[in-house]
Amino acid sequence: MTTEPETGAETLAKIGGFSWRKLLPLAVILLVAGVGFFTLRDYLSFETLRNNQTELLAFRDQNYLLTVAMFMAAYVLIVAFSLPGGAVASLTGGFLFGLFPGVLINMSAATTGAILIFLAARMGLGEALSRKLETSEGAISQIQKGLREDELSYLFLMRLIPAIPFFAANLIPALVGVRLGRFAFTTFFGIIPGALVYTWVGAGLGEVFARGASPDMGLIFEPQILGPIVGLVVLASLPIVLKKLNKKKKV
Repeated sequence: MTTEPETGAETLAKIGGFSWRKLLPLAVILLVAGVGFFTLRDYLSFETLRNNQTELLAFRDQNYLLTVAMFMAAYVLIVAFSLPGGAVASLTGGFLFGLFPGVLINMSAATTGAILIFLAARMGLGEALSRKLETSEGAISQIQKGLREDELSYLFLMRLIPAIPFFAANLIPALVGVRLGRFAFTTFFGIIPGALVYTWVGAGLGEVFARGASPDMGLIFEPQILGPIVGLVVLASLPIVLKKLNKKKKV
């Protein structure tokens, strides 16, 4: 049996510990994300939702389950390909389905999309990169070791801190070797505060449209909303802080 000779690129990829075939899903995601950023940001917007509100509500009333399925599929694609419009999608979920079950629909779709990009990143880079980090030294290696020691706490922190972009919180765990089960668990439950806020805002869009106003997208940074989230961040940080204090005492 004969085999086809490897190309120079394939040989270099294997020497580096990566496979071009494994990199393909991640490359497709990055390509679609780049194209989507320039071509879809004007369509996946609040103005589009406002201009099509009547048609969307009429379609939902006639085809509720189909609307749920189509909405979730669109939301999954937005997250999986890191397309613009994630916040608008959350608002739309609240607008179409109310706070409940809208928040569950939003959380399920966002988690599914996050898992897809996590798997693509881990398949393409994560396994090989994680092995390299384990044998290397430096800041990234220290982050990996710290994350391994307090995996749940770090993952929850990445979801709870609003300043961390959602796509970054999807990619970093894959690149440092986080297990899929823990990633999915912390994603679903870690996005609850943000999902509740944006779904709640979306549920009240009918009144906002009637006034001809725009929703307050910065509501999550208001003291009454941000305060409880900061409390959750502190709570998630406690295990990390306590472990570091115990290590200092032993030293």
